[in-house]
Amino acid sequence: MLYQVIVYVPLPDAEMLKAALFDAGAGKYENYDRCSWESLGTGQFRPLPGSNPAIGQHHTIERVDEIKIETICSAECITNVLKALKSAHPYEEPAYGVIELKTLEDF
Repeated sequence: MLYQVIVYVPLPDAEMLKAALFDAGAGKYENYDRCSWESLGTGQFRPLPGSNPAIGQHHTIERVDEIKIETICSAECITNVLKALKSAHPYEEPAYGVIELKTLEDF
């Protein structure tokens, strides 16, 4: 079983985060490794009381140049990949998602 992992990260931290994901087993498919897709965008958030933001201040909307990173991983490494994501990501609460993938062999 394959999973797609999607995460948004500030531009300066993208290579460091990708390295952590790849080292945990993400980005491997058949005879390839370190596979990913990236797209640039702008993230927006407003830290509320009780948060400890890496960027920004409470009650102030923050806009940050970010990269959306998409990669894949197997069921065997998904837990390690998500632990690496949360550990290496600069944000207190990283925005990420996981989607179960189906390939031709699944049908």
